[in-house]
This record gives sequence, structure tokens and C-alpha cells, in this order.
Amino acid sequence: MAKKTISTDVLLTNIIKGIEEVKGNDIEILDLREIDTAVCDYFVICNGSSNTQVNAIVNSVQKIVSKEIKDKPWHVEGTDNAEWVLMDYVSIVVHVFQKEIREYYNIEGLWGDAKITSLANKF
Repeated sequence: MAKKTISTDVLLTNIIKGIEEVKGNDIEILDLREIDTAVCDYFVICNGSSNTQVNAIVNSVQKIVSKEIKDKPWHVEGTDNAEWVLMDYVSIVVHVFQKEIREYYNIEGLWGDAKITSLANKF
């Protein structure tokens, strides 16, 4: 039986829901669809205030995406030190940072050609 294809918009909505569930900060969505060399359609970037919160965000995203749309990341890395965790859902890559690490790497600046949507914190 073929795996049901999940809409990127539905996946994106559930990823955001997972981040907001545990109060992830400074959520930004980078739309990479117009960039020829992009490896995916979207980057979702957020940050937590500690390694405990970073891991909580990652766990929340995985739990909500799994529960709501029965999908799981193709690959997750960085959970050991939880300064920068990358979750690869193929069409969407989620970056969960600690604030200082996010500022240092400046992913948004590296992908300056992307259309960036910032979401206001709901708390």
C-alpha cells in the first residue's frame, strides 16, 4: 500500500503548532521554493531559552506531527547538546536553536533571498 502524501501546508501548520505548544520563541518561516539551489521548500526556525526547552520543542513537534498526520522526521540531529537541533521532514527542515547559537549562525541572513514570515509569540 502506498504511503499517503501529506500536504506541505498541513505539515507546516502542525510543526508550528508543536513549537507554540511549548512556547518556542521567534518563529520564522523561510519560503525557499523560489530559490533554485534550495534543498527543501521551507525552513522553520525558532529558539528556546535552554537545552531543556530546545529538546521540549523538538519532542512537541514530533508528537503533534505524529499524532495529527502520522508522519515522522526523516532525520533528527543535535539532540545530544541541544544547542541546535535540526529536524528534516524532507519538504520542511526545522531548526530549533538556543538564542545565542541562532544569532551566531544567522541562518536567516544566509538565506537572504527567501521570503521570511515572522510569527508573533502567542504568550
